[in-house]
This record gives sequence, structure tokens and C-alpha cells, in this order.
Amino acid sequence: MTNGPTKLDLFKGKIAGEIGAAMSVSLAVLGDRLGLYKALAAAGPCTSAELAETAGVNERNVREWLAAQAASGYVDYDDADGRFGLNAEQRAVLVDEDGPAYMGGGFELAAAMFLDEPKVAQAFRSGLGLGWHERCGCLFRGTERFFRPGRAANLLEVWLPALEGVEAKLKAGARVADVGCGHGGAVIMMAQAFPNAYFVGFDYHGPSVEHARAAAEAAGVAGRVRFEQAAAKDFGEGGEFDLITMFDALHDMGDPVGTAHHMRSRLTADGTCMLVEPNAADSLSENLKNPFSRIMYSASTMICTPVSMSQEVGLALGAAAGPGRLTEVARQAGFTRVRRVADESPSLVLELKL
Repeated sequence: MTNGPTKLDLFKGKIAGEIGAAMSVSLAVLGDRLGLYKALAAAGPCTSAELAETAGVNERNVREWLAAQAASGYVDYDDADGRFGLNAEQRAVLVDEDGPAYMGGGFELAAAMFLDEPKVAQAFRSGLGLGWHERCGCLFRGTERFFRPGRAANLLEVWLPALEGVEAKLKAGARVADVGCGHGGAVIMMAQAFPNAYFVGFDYHGPSVEHARAAAEAAGVAGRVRFEQAAAKDFGEGGEFDLITMFDALHDMGDPVGTAHHMRSRLTADGTCMLVEPNAADSLSENLKNPFSRIMYSASTMICTPVSMSQEVGLALGAAAGPGRLTEVARQAGFTRVRRVADESPSLVLELKL
């Protein structure tokens, strides 16, 4: 007679599940890159042979991929007819890139963490950090795709309307800067919504700036949007902005106080800075209750903290800086009014005023 699984058995089972989840990252990236999820969604329930023909891939390879996806619960399998399919929830999370539930970009972020692990290990040894520009390309794509659904669901409908007087200025024709713009998704989104406003995106990473320019051209907003290569502490010289935004980037800065101070110097007298950061609490114990804490701390370990440490000052706030620490940074930079205007998990939005 046994007394059931021991604590060791349970923990081994947990780790086995974690290894299976980690292995699934590469398969999810593969399915995304080859268009397998979209092909399966378009075709409906089908066999491996039917999906292979639809997607233009080898049947034997896709058969094994489908079995692994079914084992992970990413696709459904009907044993009665040997067909695989996607239910509504799986389509929302894995296929619909324009929907609020899409999370496919997160797999590219996870892949970047695996690919850059040797560089991060060296950064651990040296303490010198690892610059954003030194990372693999899937990090830049994954970042844009991972954050896009949350911004699409909240930026225009929740965050901007919550700022004092900002929406009216945007409608009338405000000047807007986005610092650390990456591939430019947020800038383009705002430009499409506010045709009278003028937008500038700044990023120190040249390839991201080029990508953003092409995206603006494709979206038909290039006449009112420009993207410039510039560091966060010296962007926009000679001009003032009614609104400056920064999305999930202040904690990546080596000198966040200096960055925030420069943002303040580029605002008009009644201008506003909107700071979007991960929705962390002010203590580790509180953050451990957050279902997003594993993603937040893992990304911070492998991406955010080394990026900050590679720059001057190297304060390394970390992705889980929390509202208290972020408010302290803003006040040290000279902002006199700091207001929490939105708390849409997993994002925290602060309004900073002179």
C-alpha cells in the first residue's frame, strides 16, 4: 500500500511539465513561421496529409508536429477520424494577430532568450551587460508582436482618454514623440487614429528604425510620421512635444532618471508624458502572486537587466520596478505630478506632468 506521490515525485512531475513547455516553444515558433496554425485555422479539422498539402510542407514532419501540438493542448485531436483542429480559444491565442488575446509573439521572445543564453551567461560573469543591439533578430519581432494586442485593446480606448486633456490635443493636432519606438507599432496606431497630429518615433537601434519607416509607408501614414535613430537621452533636439510616450522601455534604460529628465525637457509647458511599464507591485512577495510574474522576471533576467547594465549608469531597474520606484524616478527627473491612470493587466500606465 502506498501513500501517494511524495513531494519529490510531485516536484519532478512539475519540472517534467516545465521541460515539455520549454520544448514546445521551438515547435510553436516553427508553426508560426511556416504558417501551420493559420493553415489549420483556414482548413478546419483535417488530417496531417491534408494540412501538409494546404501548407506546402512535408507530411511526415507535420504529422509529428501535430502530435506534439495535441500533447501540449495547442490543437485538438479527434481519435474517431484522425483529424486535428483548432477551437475558438486556440485560434484567438495562436492565429488572430489582430485580436486582444493573441500571444504568438511571446514564443519569439522566449526563443530569443534561448538563442542569446551564451551571451547572457557571459554578461553574468563580466557584469558588463548585453546591449539591445547585440540581440538576435527574433527579439525585435517578438517584442512588437507580443505587446501589439494589449496596446491595440487599450491605447486608444483606455490609456490616452485617461490622460488629462491629451485626447483633445491629439484631435486638434498635437506633436507627439515615442521614445524607444522599436518597430513603430504604437506610433502607427496613434497616427491612424488621429489624422491631425504629427508623430516622431525615436530609437537607437538602426534596423528597428528602418523597419518602422517601412511599416509607416505600408500603413499610409508616412506623411505624418517620421522615425529617427536617436538615443533616449538626446532625442528631439530643437523641438517640443505635447505628448511623449514610452512603452515598456524605461526600465531598460541605463540611466532612467536622466532619460526621464530629457523627456521632461522636451515637453511643452502643459505637456504630458505617458509611461507604460509592466504592471508589477512594489515587493517581490506581492509580485509572486501575479500570474505574469514568471514571464516578467524571466524576461527581466535574460533581456531587460543586461540591457540596462550595458549602458552608462547601469541602474538596472528591472521589469518589475513597480509604481513606487517608477514614481521616485519621475520625481528625481523633475516631474511634479505623477498619477496612475490605468491598471490594465499586464500594463501599468503613469501620467507625468511638469
